[in-house]
Amino acid sequence: MSLRRHPRNPPPPPTDATPTASSAPDDGTPGPDEPDLNEPDSGAPDSSGPGSDGPDSDGPGSDGPDSDQPGSNQPGRERPGGDRPKEAPPSRWHKLTSATIRPFALALFRGDADPPPPRSRRLSLTVPPSLTGLIPLQTVSLVQLAELALALAMFGATQSMVLDLILRGSVPSSGPGPIAELFAYVNAVAAALPIALRDRWPLAAWRTAFALLPVALWTSIRAGANDPPYSAPTVLSYLLVLYSVAVRCDRRITLAVWVLTVLTAWIVQPDSMVIVTVAVTVVVLFGHNVRVRRTATSRLAEEERRSRLAQDAQAALQERARIARELHDVVAHHMSVIAIQAEAVPLKAKGDPAQLEAGLAEIRHLSLEAIAELRQVLGVLRDGEGRAETTPQPGLGRVDELVANARSAGLAVVVKRSGPLDGLGPAVGLSAYRIVQESLSNVMRHAPGAAVAIELAREGEELRLRVANGPGTAPGGPPGAGQGLVGMRERAALLGGALEAGPAPGGGFEVRARLPVTEESSR
Repeated sequence: MSLRRHPRNPPPPPTDATPTASSAPDDGTPGPDEPDLNEPDSGAPDSSGPGSDGPDSDGPGSDGPDSDQPGSNQPGRERPGGDRPKEAPPSRWHKLTSATIRPFALALFRGDADPPPPRSRRLSLTVPPSLTGLIPLQTVSLVQLAELALALAMFGATQSMVLDLILRGSVPSSGPGPIAELFAYVNAVAAALPIALRDRWPLAAWRTAFALLPVALWTSIRAGANDPPYSAPTVLSYLLVLYSVAVRCDRRITLAVWVLTVLTAWIVQPDSMVIVTVAVTVVVLFGHNVRVRRTATSRLAEEERRSRLAQDAQAALQERARIARELHDVVAHHMSVIAIQAEAVPLKAKGDPAQLEAGLAEIRHLSLEAIAELRQVLGVLRDGEGRAETTPQPGLGRVDELVANARSAGLAVVVKRSGPLDGLGPAVGLSAYRIVQESLSNVMRHAPGAAVAIELAREGEELRLRVANGPGTAPGGPPGAGQGLVGMRERAALLGGALEAGPAPGGGFEVRARLPVTEESSR
């Protein structure tokens, strides 16, 4: 007898039932004795009997990989919902072992050194055209030539020393003579090859020296010529390579090389371990100190380069802000006057051709003046060779022109001067002119027909400006973005002065500026 699975009340496992096979109908509907695969799995047994041991059996006694019994914690299987068991994080012992072995793996197999530092051109020679066929290089480094000459000298000295030992019979050899003489060349290569490689590949040079070190030690031990068994060429070559490694490699690699060297000295001859450790430590520390200083120097040069770039960018921003202020003052003032003149001329003329012609001529004059000032400002951007603009900048001497334009636009302007206003310098004169210009432009836009009072006074080493206007006789335009006031404040701040702007006590608006007249601003 077969049991049908139910999503809510799973029946207890059968006691003495025998699995039976039934065929499903052709329309895909489960038969009376077949489990409905479209119903949700409730964790109940899916087998037709308790004794099923097949791979797809889900009975109570199933231990297969597809068992869905609650509490099943078999490794490698997915939990309901597709969640996989999380891997355990690496233990502290595993991390410590990895951190300990990694430097030695880098030193012996996978590590690499930094590229050689850039050298001065004075340490390079240009290959003559007559030797280009023999030397396939355009320039030859004197440092590399010195390394090659030292390697050749080390090769000759080591070969001569070992051959001398062989010829004197100091090296007992059970084999024929040519085999014993071969060690002279091997020792010479072990002393010379690392020196030839250390400038370009310092870590490879140390690996070569460390791999050939047993041959040199074996020769010295059999000869019995030295105690400890370290020949002078071998010691000099190895210390030079150690210095290059300390200068050009990471400190982890340098520490691993130091440890391997000290351990080798302890294995070869424990009595000489102290001397070897002191010599190796001094060389490694000296090389590491050179590396630290070079790194600090390169970082300082990089910071200086970034600082120069930042200063250049700041200067460019300041120049853009200056040009923006000039353009704003020129365009805002002249366009305001032109707009007011264009609106007032037909009303003043009242059909009189002479007055209409005179008004249009005034508008044309203002337009040409605005174009001339715009060309003067834009000339700084157009000149790609850095030539300075020779046209004189406007100053306080042209304030009367601003007053005349404002009066023609319907403003009642009164100017009051006190103190010597000559010799202020172009910077102070231009800033004062632009402040008065922007103030009059604001009055024309926001208080048409108002009375304006301009005061220019020099008190000691300061120039004081005051531009005050009363209420307008006609409604003004909408308030702007305030760029004009910002530009005026920036002009005053660049000279070390200050500017205050706000409503006047009796109505209207008032601008007060204080500009110091110093030697720098007078240039």
